[in-house]
Amino acid sequence: MSTPVTKAVIPTAGLGTRFLPATKALPKEMLPVVDKPVIQYVVEEAVRAGLGDVLFVTGRNKNALENHFDRATELEQILHRKGDQTKLHKVEESSDLADVHYVRQGDPKGLGHAVLRSRAHVGDEPFAVLLGDDIIDERDHLLERMLEVQGARSTTVVALMEVPPSQAHLYGIATVEATDEEDVVRVLGLVEKPEPGSAPSNLAIVGRYVLRPEVYGVLERTEPGKGGEIQLTDALLEMARDESVGGVHGVVFRGRRYDTGDRLDYIKANVQLAVERDDIGPGLRSWLREFVPSLEE
Repeated sequence: MSTPVTKAVIPTAGLGTRFLPATKALPKEMLPVVDKPVIQYVVEEAVRAGLGDVLFVTGRNKNALENHFDRATELEQILHRKGDQTKLHKVEESSDLADVHYVRQGDPKGLGHAVLRSRAHVGDEPFAVLLGDDIIDERDHLLERMLEVQGARSTTVVALMEVPPSQAHLYGIATVEATDEEDVVRVLGLVEKPEPGSAPSNLAIVGRYVLRPEVYGVLERTEPGKGGEIQLTDALLEMARDESVGGVHGVVFRGRRYDTGDRLDYIKANVQLAVERDDIGPGLRSWLREFVPSLEE
């Protein structure tokens, strides 16, 4: 049986240039989706799956992220004196979510390098990697399913989702074969952001991984690939071909995913999550019914 997974690694060293000037002084992970920063949704997902030990791989100018998961004593005292328990609970919630740790990435050498920087903290055990661009709806249980597959098969697991062929060049794309489970496939090949029209399939990796610790040794010898960076995809391809480490499997996800990776999708994510809220959803849906028809005039 595989060692239970207890740790989540969340790379957060990116500069967020697609959101300038908003991210000039604010980490992209702190951009709000409705009323919570993107990164809090990701940490909450890890905690729901039982991963209470969270390591952020950070870069420069990420102090706001660290402060968000720390105590805000003065603010808490003010809210307590005011008797505003609702807002006090929201403030305390983020600081009590998980056992949070930080390590600097240093040189921005890509996702593979960021994962490699977690080695001292993770040690010789499987672990999860969650990218902050993707929010998985709390009603879906993608990470829990990935952990289940990893434990049963003692393998490395990636999250896969069907994307339109016209968007395949934006993702890492997998070539797969079926297994005896409908939502689980064996990964035979991987290519990072293939040239438009050349993708081997429309199954894209969507920012969730459960990795065996052997990935660290592979990453150490992985040469810089696309974009001059150490690509996690390249390391996974080597592991997919290695039966001694259990290969690589994919969980095909057909649930609700909210992409915050570019400006348009970020706005869509805000609307999609806001309309589901009990407090503001009814008002927003009513306004949308009036607003959308006006766009056709």
